[in-house]
Amino acid sequence: MRRTLSALCRNEPGVLAMMARECGKYDANILSLAAGETENPQVSRIVLCVEGEDEAIDKVGRYLESLDVVIQLDDLSRNDFVDRELVMIKVAMDPARTGQLMQVFEVFRAHVVGMGRETVTVEMSGDQNRVEGLIRMVAPYGIKSMCRSGMIALKRGDE
Repeated sequence: MRRTLSALCRNEPGVLAMMARECGKYDANILSLAAGETENPQVSRIVLCVEGEDEAIDKVGRYLESLDVVIQLDDLSRNDFVDRELVMIKVAMDPARTGQLMQVFEVFRAHVVGMGRETVTVEMSGDQNRVEGLIRMVAPYGIKSMCRSGMIALKRGDE
C-alpha cells in the first residue's frame, strides 16, 4: 500500500533524519521525501510518500505523532489532496527527431532550461501521473540524467 503523510514539525536539526530512520525500522519504504519551511520559518512541512503494509505505516504514523517536535501529522491518503513534483530531465537530442521531442515537451508543458549539442534539459511540475507520463514519453529518446524533487502535497479545500 502507498500512503502520503504530511507532518508539520518544529524546524530543528535532525528531525528529518529521525523520521526517515523510523520508516526503515518498520519496513516502510520511502518513495519520496520533501521538506521545507512553511509560512512560519520556525515550522517545516515534511511530506513522506511511503509504501509498505498498512500496519507498518500506521506504526510509523503513531510514532511520528508521539514525537514532541511533530506539531501535526496528517495521512493525506485518507483525504482529498493536491500534490506536485518537479522533475528535470536531460534528454538525448537527435536532430532528425528534435521536432517530435519539442512536441512532447509542449504537450506536457515542460520548459526547456538548457541545451547542448547533443542534449536538451527540460523542467516540468505536475502531479505524479503527469511526471511519470513525461518520463515514459521521453524515455525512447534516451534519458541521460534526471532529478526529481519528491512530492509536495496539501489537503484540498479549507482545512
